[in-house]
Amino acid sequence: MSQGLFAAVQDLFDEGASFTTVEPDLLAQLRVCKAVYRMRFPVRMDSGKLEVMEAYRVEHSHHRLPCKGGLRFSPLLTQETVMGLAALMTFKCALMGVPFGGGKGGVVLDPRRVTVGERERITRRFATEMIRKNFLGPSLDVPAPDYGTGAREMAWIADTYKSMRPDDINALGVVTGKPLALGGLPGREEATGLGVYFGIREMLAHPRLTRVVGLEPGVSGKRFIVQGLGNVGHHAAEALHRAGGRLVGLIEFDGALARPQGIDYPAVAEYRKANGTIRGFPGAETIDDPNEGLLLECDVLVPAALQNVIHADNAALLRTRVIAEAANSPVTPEADHRLRERGVLIVPDIFLNAGGVTVSYFEWVKNLQHISFERLLKGHQESVNRRQVDAMQLVGTRSFDPAERDALIIGPTERGLVHAALEQTMVHAFSQIAHRHLNQPTTDLRSAAMAIAIEKIAETYEHLGIFP
Repeated sequence: MSQGLFAAVQDLFDEGASFTTVEPDLLAQLRVCKAVYRMRFPVRMDSGKLEVMEAYRVEHSHHRLPCKGGLRFSPLLTQETVMGLAALMTFKCALMGVPFGGGKGGVVLDPRRVTVGERERITRRFATEMIRKNFLGPSLDVPAPDYGTGAREMAWIADTYKSMRPDDINALGVVTGKPLALGGLPGREEATGLGVYFGIREMLAHPRLTRVVGLEPGVSGKRFIVQGLGNVGHHAAEALHRAGGRLVGLIEFDGALARPQGIDYPAVAEYRKANGTIRGFPGAETIDDPNEGLLLECDVLVPAALQNVIHADNAALLRTRVIAEAANSPVTPEADHRLRERGVLIVPDIFLNAGGVTVSYFEWVKNLQHISFERLLKGHQESVNRRQVDAMQLVGTRSFDPAERDALIIGPTERGLVHAALEQTMVHAFSQIAHRHLNQPTTDLRSAAMAIAIEKIAETYEHLGIFP
């Protein structure tokens, strides 16, 4: 029987902790989940039949509040999986400097087999159950979209919370990833995939790391395979293509595309939107078995779907130099060790897919401030820009036509501010990880990232003086 996700995360935690001097009692605290809520609730389906739903919300750590982590709808969801994902969120937030504890939740449900009305009733009842037990609130536990959920589900949860807590002025901060009209943040939708791109770009810009895997620095011209074209994979593939990366393989649940010369990703995205599949895309070979797509030759393999897609049985068959973990735990611990022995560099999930929670933090802050970042900053920045342009024209350094002048003066949009802050966060975090890895050679990138996260959490506990 394969190892469960939580046990796998504990193994990764132990490996990272071995490179720290954090006291054993605190490490023991961080190996377990603080609170696990397993619930059952009935929902009336469109047929009139009552179905009993199984659902979970796990809070891994309360060293910072609120807890933060997505809600997924999946028929494969288990308590072990939710516990593992919650633990990953704790270390992800600590690594990125996001002041949250880790959480995760979901419903055992195939979202493709329910109607919109059934999905809404399930979501609202799930929210109600969490509110009743204080597993939901802007200062307690703040979910976000995950596999099988999106902005619509977050809107339903926010509305349910507001109806049960009408006196909470910060009610919109109860979830992130909301529609823009309900306090959402421009840039949140593409944040995880864009963060994946920034992380890959930074790794490929590092001459010492690229030299180890036999690559020249830079994204342009590198061969990429992206597995999973959901929200994360789509935006990552789009950004890699835009930066000059060569997408030699694209993989979905029903098949894969291959073309050594590179695939035109915008054209694939349009084809998929029109046909509901990437199969049959003209100009590329269609591969019936998606698992075979993982075995195509490339420079960087980007698994962006579910966990455990790279395991002991296929690790030796992969023909890649770098694995960039855009999904949560796509590589099993056993496969991880085998790949590292072969010299494959793995960019870990607790760093690479942290763009979503980073921008979720920005959205949460916006909701608590009750004002957009653009409204705060745009006018001031335009005033500064206008003075600079006027000064350049006054001293004769440059002269600008009216269109040029307007373009230089215009202040940042909220989306632009979000993208810039996300980029800076990813760049800073990777710099820390690479420095730790290269100056503590017994570490790999994953254990270096985990060690940094553990030490940051330990610092918080040290200031508290207790284990909360």
